[in-house]
Amino acid sequence: MTDYSYKIEMSVRDYELDMQGIVNNSVYQQYLEHARHEFLLSIGVNFKAYADMGINLVVIRAELDYKQPLTSGDRFWVGVRLERESAARFAFYQDIFRCKDDRLMLRGKVIGTALNERGRPRIPEELAALLQGKNLRHE
Repeated sequence: MTDYSYKIEMSVRDYELDMQGIVNNSVYQQYLEHARHEFLLSIGVNFKAYADMGINLVVIRAELDYKQPLTSGDRFWVGVRLERESAARFAFYQDIFRCKDDRLMLRGKVIGTALNERGRPRIPEELAALLQGKNLRHE
């Protein structure tokens, strides 16, 4: 397991399953998004407040490696780590583990950027400071 800045525990709900009785592949992206939003809130980044200021945090790429399926009633946790990728991009490294045995179920890398009101990449100063490694740990 990696050193995560944030962890959140969740449960599989029956309506998230596909015909094979496993979590539908698209649902994993919802789990990851929820974990990212909760992580950002934990470090003082309010997604809606940024949008209200004309700064839109957007996903531009998602790489997901499905290792094992989650099934009905499984409890799992998502680990999140945020890193700067370039001047205009940041990456969330996110993994999903089943709680009962800490087995890796999914490994993900989600790349994002911030767009200003004109749709141009612009990382706000507050977020840039966080990406420099300051205050990224949730205690």
